[in-house]
Amino acid sequence: MVEQVKFIGDYHTHTVYSHGSGSVEDNVRVALSKGLNEIAIADHGISHISYGIKRSQIKKLRQEIDNVQKKYPDIKILMGIETNLTSLDGDIDLPYEYRDYFDIVLMGFHKAVWPKDFKSGYYLFLKNLVAPIMPELSRRLRELNTLAMVRAIERHKIDIITHPGAKINIDTRLLAQKAAARGTLLEINASHGYMREEYVRVAKEQGAKFIVNSDAHKPDDVGNFAKAIDIVKKAGLKKEDIVNML
Repeated sequence: MVEQVKFIGDYHTHTVYSHGSGSVEDNVRVALSKGLNEIAIADHGISHISYGIKRSQIKKLRQEIDNVQKKYPDIKILMGIETNLTSLDGDIDLPYEYRDYFDIVLMGFHKAVWPKDFKSGYYLFLKNLVAPIMPELSRRLRELNTLAMVRAIERHKIDIITHPGAKINIDTRLLAQKAAARGTLLEINASHGYMREEYVRVAKEQGAKFIVNSDAHKPDDVGNFAKAIDIVKKAGLKKEDIVNML
């Protein structure tokens, strides 16, 4: 079991380019103050209603990150994006004409997203929106939700699945199995604090690897892993199970 906890980096932080309140430099300065060696700026994908990064801002963000990197050479700054699952077929809202701008790609399910097509909008978003108050519907959607996420992993090079299961009912075992096969990491999210120890244990049995992230939406939360550390310890994970732990 993990006793002393030290992390290399935080790979899920937001800025004013999407749903965050701070700048790239604000996040970097906090990361440095907390002894991190790496940080990723991973703003919401372009299909996220109200909060998604604009296509026109992607090049600007890349330039800003490069400029801040020159100013702070003691920390590695990655440009990421938290893409959204947008269809039953596993589509994500990664603007592929800008694919080379990104150093790391995250993917998660969010309900406030423009779907790719009507069918996906009805089944994946509308039904999942009401599922929390309709347990039987939630159980019926479980297979459909899981297959959509699995298809996304199989179709795209996704580095991290963010807060898996936090906003959508999924088959933990199957998703973890496919993630392990593709080398996709499962996030233990310190903001949501969702990944219960039972989930982590089942995912580990399938060979999945984990990454601990803050999902910071304000600079002060960068590197704040308290809730995640509690889950890590309860689940009995070892250092080798978590890629960003020293």
